Amino acid sequence: MIESASLARPFLSTKLNPPSTTATQVLRNAICELVRTSRAVKLILVRAPAGFGKTTAMVQCRDLLEQHQVDTAWMTLDSADNDASRFLACLAAAVAGMTAERGGANSDIIADSSRAPGDVALEIMARLAGHPAPFALFLDDFEAVQEPTVLRLVREILDNLPHRGQLVIGSRGLPDLGLGRLRARGQLLEIDAVQLRFSLSETTEFLTQRRQLVLPEDDLSQLQRKTEGWIAALWLASVALERREERSAFISRFSGSNEAVAGYLAEDVLAHQSPPIREFLLKTSILRHLNASLCNALLPGTDSAAVLLQLEQANLFLTPIEGQERTYRYHSLFAGFLRAQLGREMPDELLRLHRAASQWYEVQGRPVPAIDHAIEGGNYAHAAELLNEHAESLLESGRMRLLSRWFAAMPEDQTRASELLQVIHVWALCFTRGPREAMALLERSGCSTSADSKILAHVLALRPMMLAIMDRTEEAYAVGREALLQLPVSDAFTGSVLSNEMAYICAVMGDYQESHKLLDAARHRQDSDTSFFNKMYSESVEGLIDLEEGQLRQATARFRIAVSATHSVSYRHTGGNAWAGVLYASSLYEMNDLDQAEHLLHVYVPLAKDVGLADHMIIGYTMLSRLAFHRGDVDQAFHCLTELEYLGHHRQLPRVVSSAKLERARMLTIQSNFQAAREELDRSNNQEVWHEVSRLRLPAHDVEYHALAELRWQVFSGDATHALTSLQAAINAARSERRYRRALKLRVLYSIAQKQMGEERAALATMKDVLKIAGSEGFIRLLVDESDRAGALVRRVEEELRNENSSGDPIFSVYLQKLLQAFGPAAMAEPEASTTTEAISMVEPLTNKEVRILGLLAEGYSNSALAEKLFVSDSTVRTHLRNINGKLNAQNRTQAVAVARRLGMIR
Repeated sequence: MIESASLARPFLSTKLNPPSTTATQVLRNAICELVRTSRAVKLILVRAPAGFGKTTAMVQCRDLLEQHQVDTAWMTLDSADNDASRFLACLAAAVAGMTAERGGANSDIIADSSRAPGDVALEIMARLAGHPAPFALFLDDFEAVQEPTVLRLVREILDNLPHRGQLVIGSRGLPDLGLGRLRARGQLLEIDAVQLRFSLSETTEFLTQRRQLVLPEDDLSQLQRKTEGWIAALWLASVALERREERSAFISRFSGSNEAVAGYLAEDVLAHQSPPIREFLLKTSILRHLNASLCNALLPGTDSAAVLLQLEQANLFLTPIEGQERTYRYHSLFAGFLRAQLGREMPDELLRLHRAASQWYEVQGRPVPAIDHAIEGGNYAHAAELLNEHAESLLESGRMRLLSRWFAAMPEDQTRASELLQVIHVWALCFTRGPREAMALLERSGCSTSADSKILAHVLALRPMMLAIMDRTEEAYAVGREALLQLPVSDAFTGSVLSNEMAYICAVMGDYQESHKLLDAARHRQDSDTSFFNKMYSESVEGLIDLEEGQLRQATARFRIAVSATHSVSYRHTGGNAWAGVLYASSLYEMNDLDQAEHLLHVYVPLAKDVGLADHMIIGYTMLSRLAFHRGDVDQAFHCLTELEYLGHHRQLPRVVSSAKLERARMLTIQSNFQAAREELDRSNNQEVWHEVSRLRLPAHDVEYHALAELRWQVFSGDATHALTSLQAAINAARSERRYRRALKLRVLYSIAQKQMGEERAALATMKDVLKIAGSEGFIRLLVDESDRAGALVRRVEEELRNENSSGDPIFSVYLQKLLQAFGPAAMAEPEASTTTEAISMVEPLTNKEVRILGLLAEGYSNSALAEKLFVSDSTVRTHLRNINGKLNAQNRTQAVAVARRLGMIR
């Protein structure tokens, strides 16, 4: 995140403008033409080691695209972009600049640093989707980004690009963006080092025409062969050759096959500079960007403006930043060499140089780079002073990762003297490395016994927060109640945090009246800058209560308001945003708006994971797994659950671990793999976890908990008699607790159990009652997720109503059609119709491959997923399915799987 809109503009201009073209650059016509004629691909990856001219090629491609009326946006990445907030703010500014040229919204709106990451990501996608013209978004130096959250956000943006949009990425390595999938679909164009290398003709043009060196043809060929067209080595060689008379001898000794040559040549170049220029180069190498004022601060008495102009004219590895007059950066290879040389020659200067840079940024009102330089220079005392001044505002801005990085880089004794810094360190640690480490730090710090009421207010707010994230809800409730009595009335920030958190905890405890009182108190405590967050929190909590009571439409409206409300800074804008976003996605999923739900989940689930919100991780990963299963990507469905289970172990959250296993058991039950489902159910049965779930009203377990999973297994595996009694008791209990959504889910299973018992009329009557209630609120997945067993009953109800020839309720009829469409073809098939023991026969035996295909069908794979897994085309899969149906006398895949199971061919 950037400090402010006004201060960000110069900084952003260095990131959002590509380097200027120079007269020494060779036009890469072949590469540019390839990019121009590849508008059908989604991603163009320009990938090669350092020094192969990726950026130059991308700039030229951008210029050519703009000449052909393709809009472009540019962003140069750096390590700080591993902060999702900062990355999205900068990317938003780039996109807004492009859309503004077409009459879009002002860039200050979309790039507002107070916006939450999820909201900015969604607005970026919306802006790109609505952009009226072809466009290309350039992301250079992509290798700097390693943070999974940022990579997932880029994947989501990539997946949602409109057909006229394109992403062009420059990177040294392979980015984790699902390249295999894009490659298989023909949506990826890869430009690698082979294509980027200079050809002999390009090398000749560069050296003789651009650098104006007179070299014999043999020397040109030899230099081309030794460098293998590596552009950085050729550039460095050209600088060295300018000052040599025995050029042929130099070329014969020259070895440019690895990056070590860059250091050798840079040293050779540096040795030929005058002492003042050499000193200037070394001492300014610590800077990411250079301008005369900043350089003067590092080298008092130097005319830095004149030196920078001289270096620019000499083409001495200085790249001007387009859009910002007289601002530059060093070529990365050269800068790295200079910094290493500075460390060897002037180690005592490092502290002074970084202190000077820090003070310059401090005067400019830019505390973040000021603190960065203070820490990099080992000036921890000054860094602590700056942190003391700015840490609170950074905390309230939600900059947890930045704060955590600084605290990790500083010796503990530098922050130990400040109780404020220690308690802010606890906040940052809680939301980056988890509440357990944060709690241990809190105890070590001694802040709990501070005489400062402000510090104690932080401690009072932190304890229930950490306990709640650790899934110790009842402890958090007791500690939070006591904290509310002790909290100073004057502290708005900690008061708002505690009131909001306790409102949610009270809702989980079932005390909705107290929850609403606390939300009202939070509204009074919040100041105008953070009221949007409070609105998000209160609407979300009330939405959860509505959902539990079966009021899906009202809950969805609240969640939608909550997501749109998070346009302001909050104490944990990332977590808060994820808090509402996952819940809104769950409502959209329930209404079968699967594309939009998945779209939101890819934005918000990574953020919920970072915070460690147990219920939101369970809800989010479970939905992602079900969405993958719906598409027929069974492998991805199981992968989501494995990742959820791992996160539960990593975060020491047993409920998350058990929930992953429970959902895996549900999936196996739906697939009729009852033995495996039974084993997974037993593994998920952590008695302590499910006893706690039975006492509380946890959002992730309103309709998915162990007792319900056991009843589902009994019904689906054939023990419906025993299940009916237990289901009725569970339905009665849910109704008495006003958990009407749970009662509805249980009644769906009750109807299926009645059908299994042969009580078809009773089953249809139960299902009809369920559908009337579900239809009034728009519930879809509540039924669809119970497989074609529920679908067959819904189809029968719809047929009976249609055969009655009565006009009926048109809204209800539309709902039934929508529900049947969600079930898909499986709802239209009667798997039992031709699979009785007497009817089973095979025209001819199945091949081993056909048996394998049947097994994959039973697991839920779609045709396209089968094709990908078997490395065959979709048409080949359809041919295999026709052959299988013919051999088994089956009318569809559902019947074929049923016959195969009865014959013992598959599980």
